[in-house]
Amino acid sequence: MALLQGKVGIITASGSGIGRTSALVCAEEGAKIVVSDVVDEAGEETVRLIKEAGGDAIYIRCNVADAADVKNLVDKTMKHFGRLDFAHNNAGIGAPNVPLAEVEVEDYQRVMSITLEGTFLCMKYEIPAMLKSGGGSIVNTSSSSGLVGTPLQSAYSAAKFGVNGLMKTAALEYGSQGIRVNSICPGMTMTPAVEKWMKEAPEEAEALKNNVPMQRLGTTEDQANAVAWLCSDKASYVNGVTLSVDGGLLAQ
Repeated sequence: MALLQGKVGIITASGSGIGRTSALVCAEEGAKIVVSDVVDEAGEETVRLIKEAGGDAIYIRCNVADAADVKNLVDKTMKHFGRLDFAHNNAGIGAPNVPLAEVEVEDYQRVMSITLEGTFLCMKYEIPAMLKSGGGSIVNTSSSSGLVGTPLQSAYSAAKFGVNGLMKTAALEYGSQGIRVNSICPGMTMTPAVEKWMKEAPEEAEALKNNVPMQRLGTTEDQANAVAWLCSDKASYVNGVTLSVDGGLLAQ
């Protein structure tokens, strides 16, 4: 049987990159998917791809930094599918790579609003829906920068550390009620934005790849497969974990 057969899941920022691949993989594993993004055309394209492959999905626009938007996302999911079994809270942004004292306050606040507060809001509204559904699994997208300090990424790193703190606290609070909460911590992953950067800075990209023990950068499929497993009953005793999906980068 497929890993997620009959389950219903929300995936934020699923119009592209890790989120889109997560939506596609989870749908392939039998889940009904609520695709969410702020770019309607991209989100609707993910739904089209899922349906084209024989899956079931709907699109609901959501800005995760807006509490009313997030509540609406969960409410509409419950109204349409009648339950919520898992969620992949994937939405997040970075800021310009500069030393901390040069970070613009507005950039810092925007990263915190979307990446950290957005994850909090998603969990705040997803958890009650999962309790009504008899339990569930939440996977937040953190980062290797949420496990170790990363020069020139103070806002991003702080937000991703915060995501892991939220995850661990929620795992302790709701594990006894049948809700598991974990994070994936991707290393550099071949999203469209990273592919663009690699073309612009090939020498830096090659050096980064060579620093990974597996001698390659991650793919969105690597991340999505980890998400699907964590959301499934195969991971039923995995709770409160920061799962590094980085080719061994942080084992060094």
